[in-house]
Parts: sequence; C-alpha cells; structure tokens
Amino acid sequence: MKKIFLSLWFLTSTTLLFAQDGNVNFTPRFQQKNKGKYKIEINEVKELIHIMIAITKFGLGNDDMIQQKGAYYQYVLRQFKPYQNEPVIATFDSLLKQSPLNYVFLTGNAISYNFSQKKLVPDEIFILPADEVSTQKITVNPITTYKAGIEHFAEISGFRTFFATHKNFYKELVTDYEKNGYLKKQWKWLEKNFNTKIANYQILCSPLINGLNYTFDYGDSNFKMIQMVLPPLDHNEQWSPAFTEAMNTKGMFTEIDHNYVRKPSNDHEMEINAALKERKKWVDTTYGTEYYQNPVKVFNEYMTFGVFILYCEDIFKNDTQTLRMIYKDVNEVMSKQRGFIKMPLFNDYLTSLRKRYPNRKIDDLYPELLQWCAAQ
Repeated sequence: MKKIFLSLWFLTSTTLLFAQDGNVNFTPRFQQKNKGKYKIEINEVKELIHIMIAITKFGLGNDDMIQQKGAYYQYVLRQFKPYQNEPVIATFDSLLKQSPLNYVFLTGNAISYNFSQKKLVPDEIFILPADEVSTQKITVNPITTYKAGIEHFAEISGFRTFFATHKNFYKELVTDYEKNGYLKKQWKWLEKNFNTKIANYQILCSPLINGLNYTFDYGDSNFKMIQMVLPPLDHNEQWSPAFTEAMNTKGMFTEIDHNYVRKPSNDHEMEINAALKERKKWVDTTYGTEYYQNPVKVFNEYMTFGVFILYCEDIFKNDTQTLRMIYKDVNEVMSKQRGFIKMPLFNDYLTSLRKRYPNRKIDDLYPELLQWCAAQ
C-alpha cells in the first residue's frame, strides 16, 4: 500500500492530495539493506525530467513550480532551452497545461528508470511509484510512454555530460541536507511520540524544485518507506542558526508527519467528521483549500502543522525568541495565506493539552482534542 501527500503552491494555494496502490517491489534484500536507514539523493533520471519540465512554456512561466533563481537555473537554460522545440518537450507542456498534477506523474515516476549508456532501463524496485493523485489515476507509466523521446532529448542535449559536470554541486546539496536537515532528529522524535513506526526514509532533491513538494508512503506494517521530494535547504543570512534549523525542518517535518498523524485520524474518523462537519468554520475556501474535501483532510492539515509546533516546543524549549518566531510564521501562513482560519487557536489548545499530558503519545490526545474541536 502506498499513499502520496502533495503540497502544491500554485496561485499561492496549497493542496493536499492522496494516492494509493503504487507498484513497488521491496525485495527481502532491499528491506534488509535499507531498514533503519535514510538516503538523500539527486537522482539522474529525475533531474532530467525536472530540466525538461523547466524549459516547457508552462515551466518557464511558473516560478512557483520551478526554482528560477540562482546560477544553476541559468546553466539549465543556457544548455537546454535551445532544445525546447523538441516534440517531447511540447508533449510535456501540453500535459502540464491539462493538469499541473502531471508534474507529479512525470517527476514521481522518473525513479522507475535508470540510465545504461544512452538508454533507460527499468528499475527493479520502483515500477509505477506515482499512479494516483487526488482523483486522477494512471495505469501506464508516462516515462515508459515517452521513453524514446526522453532518451533522444538526453542524447542531443548532452544531458548526461551536464549531470556529470555538476556532480560536485549536487554533492554539496546532499551534504547540506545531511548536516543541516536534521532528518534523524525528526524521525527519532516522531517515533517516540507516535505509535506508528517507519523503516526507511528517502529524500529526492532537485535544485529546480521550488514550492511544489510531495511525499510518497510505500509498503506495509512489515516495511514502510517514506520518500520525500523536496527543494534544497534554505539559508537566509537574516535568520539565526536556530530559526534556520526550524524553517528548514518545517518543510520536511510537515511532509513526514502526515504519515504519523494519519493512523490516529483514521481511528477517530467518525469523531472528526462530527467535530469538523461545518467546514466553513475551519477553512476559508477563497484561499485554495478545495482539495481538502472532507473533515478528515482538513483536520489532518491542522494536525500536521500543530505537531510541528509540538516538536519545536521540545527542540527549542529554552529559546523563547525562536519559538515566538515559529508560532508567528506557522499561524500567519496557515491562517492568512492558506485559509486555515483556526490555526492559532488550534495550536494554543494542542500545546496546552500536550503540557497537561507530557508523557502520553500524541495518538492518545485525540479524544480530548476532538472534544475541543466539536465545541468550536
């Protein structure tokens, strides 16, 4: 079983979408090799697809989806834009215009192939990893469908040489994640505070990713992998080291903790449906919350960022200034930019509940938290 969680920033809106039943083959050898470990990677075929999307007319006009700042983007344009009239680029452009969700189907399935010389060969683990997003489902891998065009584009544009030339740059981004992403710290905290257990994490990064991040949840109770598609870490000279950690953690953590929040939410689905049945009290639909079609999805988004606040309360407990800045950032972004209008009240109650029961799993806070929600 696999689910996808997607955060889409188009027209300043964020959407949470779901997918399931992705085709992966976690062999016993793969499980043994990867259990309890994590991997951060800039995947070659995936980077090729990001580059191809970046030079489509759709990509060139969307700086929310494509990171268009920095020297790397200029290198990409210089080398690959001359090939933007290739038929496969026109096809990708038409797919993106039909639905931005095709961005996920293309980039998400790129890991199902690897290069062997000039050819793409199927990966033995990831068969059709991104098969369903929101209400859209595919049964044929688009990388398979457009394989010949992708191979031709890679060859005539000199992609493999470009990728090899930039390997040191990619390595710097991976090293930055390993030093400053604090994935292991987040993983340890979540496993301690929830009943859910995850066997393996992967981060797939690209310098061309901007605001569109998504998460894959593969496997079952015996071996579960979380795979996140994220931009490079952000370093702002005006931020303190602690606030830099918090802001870089936020993007990753709020992707990861969906997978911990979901189980207790499913266990309390009836209570959530009753407590949040009046949707207009919880979300302002003018802010692009149309993908949160039911109370559980609305509640999970509140809970995702509420749990991030709980994490920060533990990690930065002796740093009141950083905590104050974190609260301000989360509450303003969620309530004023994304339309989750009760976020400040929700965070205040959740943190007070946590302080009352510091030794309980977060799963066990649900009944009392939902009683509060029902009273709003």
